[in-house]
This record gives sequence, structure tokens and C-alpha cells, in this order.
Amino acid sequence: MKPYSIDLRQKIVDSYLAGGISQRKLAEHFRVAPSFVGKLLKQYRDTGSVAPKVRTQQTPPKLNPEQLAILEQLVQDHNDATLAELREQLHEATGVLIGRSTVDRMVKRLNLTLKKNTTSQ
Repeated sequence: MKPYSIDLRQKIVDSYLAGGISQRKLAEHFRVAPSFVGKLLKQYRDTGSVAPKVRTQQTPPKLNPEQLAILEQLVQDHNDATLAELREQLHEATGVLIGRSTVDRMVKRLNLTLKKNTTSQ
């Protein structure tokens, strides 16, 4: 999600500083969340800036390279397994319990598919 423009942020702060309007009314007028107005004003009071904060650190991945390799092997060995089944197998193999959606993202990151095995044995 893109941050609100600096122009909009400055208009909100200027309107508040001009006085006579509450944070809730400002939020309604500019069609933003009241919590955004409160955080923006706090940021302005603390730093004097209305610029969006820059994210300095990315969230680390849920699985390390060794665990990804185990997941890759599990997908190759059990290509007809569901995400929930892969999740449980990964938990048994590594002790790490992640959500089904995280399993899906990790499988996509490995460029693997969960195509069902249609050959009968």
C-alpha cells in the first residue's frame, strides 16, 4: 500500500494547526482514518516532519534456507499433498509450525507447483 502524499499530510496538519476542528472531523473531511490523523499529528509534534516513515528493515522470512530445502523435498516427494498436509509434514520434519498461506508463499517462492499426481500406481 502506498503512503499518503506529503501534500495531503501537510494539508491535514495545517488544518489542525489553524484550529477549530477536531481530529475526527479532519479524518472525515479528508477521508482518512482517525488513527492516521492522530499518528500524523504525533509524528509532526515529535519530528517536525510529515513525510512518511521509511521502512528500514524487512520482515525476515519464516523459513531459513535449510527449512526451505526440506519443504522443497516434501513437495517433490508428495506432490499431491494439500497445503495443510505439507504444513504438518514440515512441522514434523523441522519443528517449525507455519500457516497454510505461508506454505503457499514459500512453495511459490521455490517455483514449485502442487499439481496433483494423476498417475495410478
